[in-house]
Amino acid sequence: MAAMTRRPFLALFPLVAAIAFAFNCGEGGEPSAACVRYTGAPVGGAAMPVVTATPPVALVPAFPGLPALEQPVALVETTARDLFLIALRDGRVLAIPRGGPWGRPCTVHDQRPVTACCDAEQGLLSLALDPGFSRNGYLYVYYSVRGSGPETWLVRIDRFQAGGEGDSFAFDPASKLTILEIELPGAFHNGGTLAFGPDGMLYLGVGDGYAGNRRDAQDAGTLPGTVIRIDVRGATEEVPYRIPLDNPLAGRNDARPEVWAHGLRNPWRMSFDRETGLLWAGDVGGVRREEVNIIRAGGNYGWSIFEGTACIAGRRAPCARPDLIPPVWEYGHADGCAAVIGGYVYRGDAVPALRGRYLFGDFCNGLGWALPAGRAAAGASVEATRLWSLSLADAPLKVMSLAEDASGEIYVLSFNGLIYRVVSAGTSSPAQR
Repeated sequence: MAAMTRRPFLALFPLVAAIAFAFNCGEGGEPSAACVRYTGAPVGGAAMPVVTATPPVALVPAFPGLPALEQPVALVETTARDLFLIALRDGRVLAIPRGGPWGRPCTVHDQRPVTACCDAEQGLLSLALDPGFSRNGYLYVYYSVRGSGPETWLVRIDRFQAGGEGDSFAFDPASKLTILEIELPGAFHNGGTLAFGPDGMLYLGVGDGYAGNRRDAQDAGTLPGTVIRIDVRGATEEVPYRIPLDNPLAGRNDARPEVWAHGLRNPWRMSFDRETGLLWAGDVGGVRREEVNIIRAGGNYGWSIFEGTACIAGRRAPCARPDLIPPVWEYGHADGCAAVIGGYVYRGDAVPALRGRYLFGDFCNGLGWALPAGRAAAGASVEATRLWSLSLADAPLKVMSLAEDASGEIYVLSFNGLIYRVVSAGTSSPAQR
């Protein structure tokens, strides 16, 4: 395949219009410190996206009445607080009631002053609840930070504690605990997913921080281009995390003990299959291939010797490397730009025909697909089925992220700020909880 110009993932279009805040949230119009209402663009009018879905699925607005948001990157449900939390790339976290109404989100966390956004591929990139959130109120954020030098960049994991119920729910800024900082060689390829595994450990997909040097991902002695695994239980300022004893590279002099797997380019989205425990990731490619991988302990996924199953011409490392793990599925750039958005193995009840299939999308072309997860995990040759296409004003509508709720249902977060839910064909709107 001929090489083509590759524009940066998440930096393809200008930012959407700035969002205003309304501060009359309390009784009688008095300001309320607990709830700062978010006022976004109204949904409707001539600029509504066109959604084309293939039976048995449909995409419908997940939260009717929710205003268009400014680049939502993550959606997390907490049944303990009866809320959905929505992370925005600029550094804000919003909350909406699980059962509605959804028209007046609360801003429950705002870290815009410390978040590097929104040049290149930076920003607030992920949000995760501690497995013991119902007891301890801990939440974790992953975001980009400017380093101390003019061309230095960091990504950081912080833990916060949240308190309150309903409109009084909020992150406590004073509870901030920095778990880990990673220096990247550039502003691109930040990676982006925090996820707790079924083992209770915290996993993070870290991009290679592309800055013209693509070799770091093959060096397990550094953290760019890896999936890391750390134990944050009992974290303190003195010991913010511990190394699990069964981490595959722990004890090696040539490797960082945090590394669970390496050889990745930009694992923007990854997730655990709630039934099998397997870790699935979409690794954003360069100019040749987009990858869907199953991340295994100690695995080397080939970048930058391989991009998908394509050996990269001109690299100094040999391509005869049977130890490198190929993707379970890949696709090329026949239509120009492509950037895979990793998703979830569907374990919900709303669309029985999708059970056991891995759902994922693409940032550039607005498409969504499904793969048979069991067969792919077993190493069988598989093909993806196209499920949906999103467009706006005759151009593809970018897919920012997919999300999974507590019941295993799947959501699609779009670049223009709308959130959809995957439902059975013929369903007009999700039932309120």
